[in-house]
Amino acid sequence: MWYPERRFREGLVIYRWIILLGVWSCYAAFGLTATSLAPLVPLIEADLGVSHTAMGTIMGAWQLTYIAFALPGGLLLDKVGSRVALSSGVLIIACSALLRGFSDHYTSMLLAVMLFGVGGPIVSAGAPKIITQWFEGSSRGLAMGIYMTGPAVGGVISLTLTHSFLLPLLGSWRNLMFLNAGVALLVAGLWFVIASRATLRRAEQQTRADRHSEPLLMMTLVRQPAVQLVLVMSVGVFMMNHGLNNWLPEILASGGMTLIEAGYWAAIPTIIGILGSLTIPRLATPGRRFHILFGLGMAAALASVLLQFTNPGAQTVGLILQGIARSSLMTVLILTLVELPGIGDKYAGMASGLFFTAAEFGGVMGPVALGVLYDFSGHFGWGLGLITGIGCLISLATLQLKRLASVARHDRLTS
Repeated sequence: MWYPERRFREGLVIYRWIILLGVWSCYAAFGLTATSLAPLVPLIEADLGVSHTAMGTIMGAWQLTYIAFALPGGLLLDKVGSRVALSSGVLIIACSALLRGFSDHYTSMLLAVMLFGVGGPIVSAGAPKIITQWFEGSSRGLAMGIYMTGPAVGGVISLTLTHSFLLPLLGSWRNLMFLNAGVALLVAGLWFVIASRATLRRAEQQTRADRHSEPLLMMTLVRQPAVQLVLVMSVGVFMMNHGLNNWLPEILASGGMTLIEAGYWAAIPTIIGILGSLTIPRLATPGRRFHILFGLGMAAALASVLLQFTNPGAQTVGLILQGIARSSLMTVLILTLVELPGIGDKYAGMASGLFFTAAEFGGVMGPVALGVLYDFSGHFGWGLGLITGIGCLISLATLQLKRLASVARHDRLTS
């Protein structure tokens, strides 16, 4: 026999997966636009007349504005709710893609890419906050892993289909930007419909932060040594991820591959990352989390070593390891942050905003550093060596983070 309470509970269970679909779609639009420049580097450089260094600043431009808007984006989510905030964020991403298609010189392209950094952080901060509200336990790690496949799928589409299918079909890279804008516009409408249900708005109202206490709460979070270390680690993670995400097709092409071949090979980490996102975060329970973080840091370091070889076997292993690290380092680190004592789902938006504010300093430095080091040395070896060092430091920092998290938990229980 069916009772109204049971129907209501089962309806919530189904609805949370619909919410996850909406969040995944927003992040897929994010990933599609964020990676759209990487396979087009030679075409855009030739069209706009810019160097590798200038192209590196373009690819790192949105991370710069992201830094300024990450914390306000997290606070906006805590204030107005995810329906308006996420829809607005994806609409801004659509505008960024649209303006890229109209860009005809360095400055206009730079500004168009920078606009992505206004909408992007709303999606990045909103996703973990929404998942934290609707999932718990191992299902929370699974849900976070699933939504992180969104940008990976967007990246696979961009890297594999750009030269082999989309450019021949559309005729120019500018039309491809217009197509990305249309996809983002449709996703914004989809999320607005999904998030219009009163159930979601009531849940967000119950966990909405007190606006008068925000400055004090923010300072309290930042003063925690464990939070400080997570923020420092996030800089390194984003230096590795954004540096390699943007330059990987060009790194592979510099070893002798054609643009089409480089696009397919550059998609290997993204495909592996999809599988990793579905498994590793779910395994990252509190008892195993720090061991997993340590292993992911070492995987990233080894990957950047192997990518310096032209041997296909070594490159393949390197790309697989990079995919494993790329897929889960950020997810597990965010999961660690939002589950630190005193944060939880109520302040997950604020904490995520702090995370991405710090992390995108690395997001800016990664693409720029690899571009500058290439122009200075004539090869990508120095840039990949930098990535190796960062991966090793992240693994070492994990050991200290484990100790600090234990101290914070003990202090919380005894206070």
